[in-house]
Amino acid sequence: MASIEMESAKEDDISPIEEVRLVVSNEDDPRQPVWTFRMWFLGIVAVILLSFLNTFFGYRKQPLLVTMISVQVATLPIGRFMARVLPPTKFRIRGRDFSLNPGPFNIKEHVLISIFANAGAAFGNGAAYAVGIVDIIRAFYGRKITFLAGWLLVLTTQVLGYGWAGIMKKYVVEPAEMWWPSTLVQVSLFRALHEKEKKRGRMSKETFFLIALTCSFVWYVVPGYLFTALSIISWVCWIFPHSVTAQQIGSGEKGLGLGSFSLDWTTVAAFLGNPLVSPFFATANVLVGYILLIYLIIPVSYWGLNIYNAKNFPIYSSSLFVANGTEYNVKAIVNEKFEIDMLAYEKQGRVNLSAFFAISYGIGFAAIASSLTHVAIFNGREIYEQFRSSRSKKEDIHARLMKKYKRIPSWWFHVTLLVSFALALLQCIVMKDQIQMPWWGLIFASGIALTFTLPVSIITATTNQTPGLNIITEYIMGVILPGKPIANVCFKTYGYISMSQAVSFLSDFKLGHYMKIPPRSMFIVQVVGTLIAGTMDVGVAWWLLGSVKNICNQDLLPADSPWTCPGDKVFFDASVIWGLVGPKRIFGTLGNYPKLNWFFLIGALGPLVIWLLQKAFRKQTWISLIHLPVLLGATANMPPASSVNFNAWITVGTIFNYFVFKYRKNWWQRYNYVLAAALDAGLAFMTVLLYFAVNVEEKGIVWWGNDGDQCKLAKCPTAKGVVTEGCPVF
Repeated sequence: MASIEMESAKEDDISPIEEVRLVVSNEDDPRQPVWTFRMWFLGIVAVILLSFLNTFFGYRKQPLLVTMISVQVATLPIGRFMARVLPPTKFRIRGRDFSLNPGPFNIKEHVLISIFANAGAAFGNGAAYAVGIVDIIRAFYGRKITFLAGWLLVLTTQVLGYGWAGIMKKYVVEPAEMWWPSTLVQVSLFRALHEKEKKRGRMSKETFFLIALTCSFVWYVVPGYLFTALSIISWVCWIFPHSVTAQQIGSGEKGLGLGSFSLDWTTVAAFLGNPLVSPFFATANVLVGYILLIYLIIPVSYWGLNIYNAKNFPIYSSSLFVANGTEYNVKAIVNEKFEIDMLAYEKQGRVNLSAFFAISYGIGFAAIASSLTHVAIFNGREIYEQFRSSRSKKEDIHARLMKKYKRIPSWWFHVTLLVSFALALLQCIVMKDQIQMPWWGLIFASGIALTFTLPVSIITATTNQTPGLNIITEYIMGVILPGKPIANVCFKTYGYISMSQAVSFLSDFKLGHYMKIPPRSMFIVQVVGTLIAGTMDVGVAWWLLGSVKNICNQDLLPADSPWTCPGDKVFFDASVIWGLVGPKRIFGTLGNYPKLNWFFLIGALGPLVIWLLQKAFRKQTWISLIHLPVLLGATANMPPASSVNFNAWITVGTIFNYFVFKYRKNWWQRYNYVLAAALDAGLAFMTVLLYFAVNVEEKGIVWWGNDGDQCKLAKCPTAKGVVTEGCPVF
């Protein structure tokens, strides 16, 4: 038998990134088959299953995102079983030999199955982001949209960004400095599951993974069912059960979360991702941004300056209010043409935001502006050199090994872009009465997404944090075309998600780069998986919206109903602010918050200030760790993320990626990413089991540990004379 070709690194071409050197193998077996029946069968089943689960659970009060890690664990024994039982008989198809069983189930097949499944772990509320448009039209506005319109919205927004992602590949995938921290979790898990370790007196990665997964699986039954109060522990509220101010300070869900914490991995990783993955300098930037907003700016604005009449409203809320503190009746200002009714709007008055929500928007303005200037200042020269000659720089071992495989033809990306853009354009013209967005809006949104894809990819590839374009896109469309809420969210989705999907596409390519997967196989699997996932997402959404009575309507649902749609609620509020009412009537001359526009300038100039400080104080190396897009964008997920999510995420991230990494580096190298994968997988399996075992039958345990909100007064305003339902009269 001919020996299998293997190649390993030389001393002078290893990766310059320490985490990559510790985790990624420098060897490759190019003869491993990847285009197998097992890969296609398990991949398609996985993407269908994940799309169903993530869309289904996305409507719950506590959304669950089942990630590709769960698929990695579940498909391994199935793949090995298929390798044992499928017939090895060879068939000849178009001059090539093909077999249902080409040999042992290998790591490259496993990677492609996981990439397939990752298309079902879509961005947003668990489903594809554009499903939110269907949800708010049907569940919040009470209007109609056809299945075909929703399906085209989902597919085109999910695939459009893939077209230009191929152009960016040589800038953010091939360079060793673009290391994409989140991919190392996957690499670590794949190696733990497939590589046989020699006994050295230490626990193997596979054994460690199984033990950690079992512990995560068993433990979640406690905060997930038996003692749900452990999900958000706000001890300040227990000490001061009748104090509005104390509960506003101590509530981990509706307040500043002072001292609040969680023993529930769902809460820890719900909105910010797995904290074991984030490099510590990024975690530190998130910590600084979080402290500045929650424990400095908000308290001063609320109790000190009473900015924007802050005390008339809850301290932490994304709801919309009338000036006296009561919630805004949005449906009353929508006319039959699905546009703003100016007479009704003038009668009800201006839209008011909580001080937290208003300031969060301002910080969001600064974050997106700083993304461009930061990349231009700190990464501009590297991008320019890559642009001049992507091959001029010294290659690391991984780039050199990938040269064995055929590159993806450029026309594949061009056709993907052309077809998806043509379908989106056709939709804008033929179905304009349903989505409101004119054809020029699609061109404009695509241009914004293309402009931001490279800088945001660089930030994600080096910090594991991804700034979003949701604010800037909805702001622009709100100024250009006010009074049309669906046009606004469609423009936002094409501008924001096209970029986000391109970044996700590139992240998967980096995983394939580390695992030495043929690029053409990666491309086909990603596109096919996305098409299947998008179709499944729309189908599940259509089923739930038609079968669950009053879904997403908290006023009409029972108090213990899980179908509250937290992500869609924020999406709906944004459609009102930016689309229906429009930024001119909120952030412009006709609104209450025009001064927040100065944050754009602050954000744009911020990276320049950091750069000047680095030049002036070269010995202060800590200044170089200040990353304004990450720092300013730290709280971008608030809401729906709350303070307890940040408290728990920052604490766990600091423990593992600072203290353990610094003082127990061998343990970190061996087990950190394996532990990250096991915690996610165990949680996902138990959550699904609990839902079908007890939640479907509504079998709950009634006692004080499952009473729900521990801080009922946290959502109350503190201004005298303002009466809100459920709040005391002062």
